[in-house]
Amino acid sequence: MFGACRPALAAATRRPLLLLPHRPIQTPPIRIPALRRPISLLSHHQHHQSKPPRPFSPHNHHHHRSYHTPPSPSREDLHNARLAAARPLVTTSTLRRAARSPGTHLIALLAIAGAFVFYFSNLETVPVSGRTRFNVYSASTVKKAGEMQFRALLYQLERDGAVILPDYDFRVLRVKRVMRKLIPFSGMADENWEIFVIDDPRTANAFVLPGGKVFVFSGILPLARSDSALAAVLGHEVAHNVADHVGERMSQDIGANILLGSAIALLGVFGLAPLLVHFVGSRALEIAFGHPMSRLQESEADYIGLMMMAEACYDPAEAVAFWARMEAAKGEEVPEWLSTHPSNTSRIKRIQEWLPEAMEKRKSSDCQSTMAFADLFKRALSQGIIMVA
Repeated sequence: MFGACRPALAAATRRPLLLLPHRPIQTPPIRIPALRRPISLLSHHQHHQSKPPRPFSPHNHHHHRSYHTPPSPSREDLHNARLAAARPLVTTSTLRRAARSPGTHLIALLAIAGAFVFYFSNLETVPVSGRTRFNVYSASTVKKAGEMQFRALLYQLERDGAVILPDYDFRVLRVKRVMRKLIPFSGMADENWEIFVIDDPRTANAFVLPGGKVFVFSGILPLARSDSALAAVLGHEVAHNVADHVGERMSQDIGANILLGSAIALLGVFGLAPLLVHFVGSRALEIAFGHPMSRLQESEADYIGLMMMAEACYDPAEAVAFWARMEAAKGEEVPEWLSTHPSNTSRIKRIQEWLPEAMEKRKSSDCQSTMAFADLFKRALSQGIIMVA
């Protein structure tokens, strides 16, 4: 079979090949678009800084400085960011839920009951006036507070260049003479009394610190023309210590702070601003309780001092004359309800109401012989008679 096909295959291989004419293949040209550089709004320097960072390499780390890294936030920025992201520990809704809790009601009732027990267990009676008041501080504690105030006052006077008159000055001798007669009737004869007269004619003031430290400014002496008028002034200041008004004010501050703190906590449940409540509440407490208590203590000191000077054989009527001169010399005054002291007219009115009692106390004391001799001496001086013992 394969042998029969062999001649045909040989004849086919001997035929010439037919070649077609050559035509070049035309292909469309390939157009490559021109690469355009991106238009950047950044400057050349900013564009250079905006390039991505080079990968870290120990070879170029020390030779190339990178300017693309943004500055790290400061500690203050981090602190402010944390504060902005922080959540309050106690929210208004938490306080409201706590206020509705039965356990909170029980705690509030126990606190109120404890406050009542604490208050009534620290009530005492003021000497002479007989008023009942709240006081938690002992006499020794008040005396220590007075010593601290005394040292601070001496430092302040020295820094301000104040002049303390010497013991031989006639103004100091006058104050000592009156104090010598008042102290035995104060019930505080065991105190270490010290008298300081400051040479300041423009200041009409006097006060006594706890512990028997007496300060008198020379400006008040011309208004206290007689020893009886000066006794009214000094008796009033000593009476503040007799009644322990300093300890009472310190105790009142404790109660006011507790009341104000409770009010802030209660109003905070309703979402009110605590700082605003604190400011308004403290001012309201001062006007509603602080000022009236201070005016009450001033009137009480007027009464105790009037009785004290009467027992010391001074004329209580001179207290009225002194406050009348103070009224004439006063400047502008705030309304009494905004002041810590009663007005001079109110003082004069109350002292006039107490005068009969003071006169009776003066008569009942050992002043009759002294009063008779004083009246005889006044008549002799008015007639120009010289008395010889």
